[in-house]
Amino acid sequence: MKLYKTDIRVNSLINTRLSSRTVLLILLFLFCIGIRRPAGAQQPSMPVSIANAPLSMEQVVANLVRMNLERSQALHAYHGTRIYRVNYNGFPGTRSAEMVVDVKYQSPGTKEFTIQSATGSRMIIDKVFKKLLEAEKEALAAETQRHTALNGDNYDFTLVGFESTPFGSMYVLIVEPKTKDKFLYRGRIWVDAEDFAVVRLEAEPAKNPSFWTKSNEVEQVYMKVNDFWLPSRNHSVTTIRLGGRAELTIQYNNYQITGADRVGTLATLEPTRTADMSRAQRSGDHR
Repeated sequence: MKLYKTDIRVNSLINTRLSSRTVLLILLFLFCIGIRRPAGAQQPSMPVSIANAPLSMEQVVANLVRMNLERSQALHAYHGTRIYRVNYNGFPGTRSAEMVVDVKYQSPGTKEFTIQSATGSRMIIDKVFKKLLEAEKEALAAETQRHTALNGDNYDFTLVGFESTPFGSMYVLIVEPKTKDKFLYRGRIWVDAEDFAVVRLEAEPAKNPSFWTKSNEVEQVYMKVNDFWLPSRNHSVTTIRLGGRAELTIQYNNYQITGADRVGTLATLEPTRTADMSRAQRSGDHR
């Protein structure tokens, strides 16, 4: 195939299309694993034998499903601040941007975003950051949450470790989606042994969101705010087949719970109740 290097118009058009597609891949990847789900704030120790785990895998999952549902129903409203940052290096060039956003959540499924500032690449601001906000609103739909909830309907679980860390004891589980849906993910989760909430996640999408992506990795950490576990930091890296690398971070700050009921304490569930409890959850905890 002959390449016309002197055709400036053709080259310019190709560059524009590829650069737009590149940054949009970040949006697609984040939406695939769920914006409301989460790097590096916690450094876990190596998992010990699961023989030391107080509960079985079935009990851990059942408790996780139950407590996610209780927290979801108890959380009525909150607000906070986020800082979005994107850095892209590769073909056809380097781009970066930052946006600061105020967020207000109102149960059962309303989020309001107010952009406080935006600097850097206008394409990233318009085609990635703003689209991320739109996608997050859409992800609040009940049907979407039902198909992406972290429960036995959508995932298979394997208990692989039990850790003692400075932040408390944690169960470590591998999660595998039951279908190769672009909105699901596969990876490893860390579950707090007292609250039965996901406190850390390392994952990739169950289905590659695009031919143009070579690999997609995300790590997310949650923080406890009153009785609730909310995202603290998201770090996502997408490697492009043409050699580029897109890195996105979201920092979550200044949470204030403005409406909530008390979350009850959890009595350990019997394994025989696991199947029923796994079907009980239809919406996630991590909003």
